[in-house]
Amino acid sequence: MPSLQTKLIKCLIFILFFILSSPLSGQEIKKGNEFDKLVRQLIHDGFKKEKMDALFSRESVFFDPDGVSLFFVHSESSLDYNQFTSKKSIKNALKYITEHKITLEQAQKIYGVDKTIITAILLVETRLGTYLGKRIVMNTLATMAALTDKRLRERIWNAIPDKKKPKKATFIKKAEQRSQWGYEELKALIKYSEQEKISPEKIRGSYAGAMGISQFMPSNALKLAKDGNNDGKINLFSHADAIFSVANYLKHHGWKPGIARQKQHKVLFRYNHSNYYVDTLLKISDKLKG
Repeated sequence: MPSLQTKLIKCLIFILFFILSSPLSGQEIKKGNEFDKLVRQLIHDGFKKEKMDALFSRESVFFDPDGVSLFFVHSESSLDYNQFTSKKSIKNALKYITEHKITLEQAQKIYGVDKTIITAILLVETRLGTYLGKRIVMNTLATMAALTDKRLRERIWNAIPDKKKPKKATFIKKAEQRSQWGYEELKALIKYSEQEKISPEKIRGSYAGAMGISQFMPSNALKLAKDGNNDGKINLFSHADAIFSVANYLKHHGWKPGIARQKQHKVLFRYNHSNYYVDTLLKISDKLKG
């Protein structure tokens, strides 16, 4: 029979092995200098040095290859859009229209956008606010913005599962294009956060950096989001603000009462550049009216 000392040694070895083999959580990732160049660029573009240094030094702000790698394997056509036109989904959407009747009708009156279209967007985007995404938006956008650095770009490439890797040239081209896009969205996020007096690293959203019930990118939140409940704040995690913001977005891009189906399709395509997506929104709207 093993002695007590032998048992203790085996127990300690097991605990040590468990600690060393366990994957690090996002909060435990060792911070590096991946964002140094990015911070310098932000300061050059007018953001205050003290604020940027403090923001990027926080433990919750880190380079996120695992999250951003999803951006390069996502395929819109692979999504099951039929789930949103099921009886259960339509029932939930009708219940949502009843619960938010006053706000939806106010938005419809002010912006001229049918409440069934607004509801359809919120249903597909976040299942009416029940699925908002768990990624830290700032980390997603900062990581994307940092991809002008070939070394950091390679880390994203290595994070993509081998079976899902696109062609390397396709990946590099998309990363280069999206780096500038990520930088502009990051700047918008910081400005939006300052405007609304919230900490940017506390905002969570999708793998692509979209946030709130309406899944607005920060640039759209900054320019087109609206205060739907008149509390003096624009909070896209509030149903009233999300509803008014969607309505304002569609009006801004050309939605008018009574516009033709083809024109509706064109406007909705601006929200998400996918014909599958737009066709689903129109089907949902039709079912809600029916």
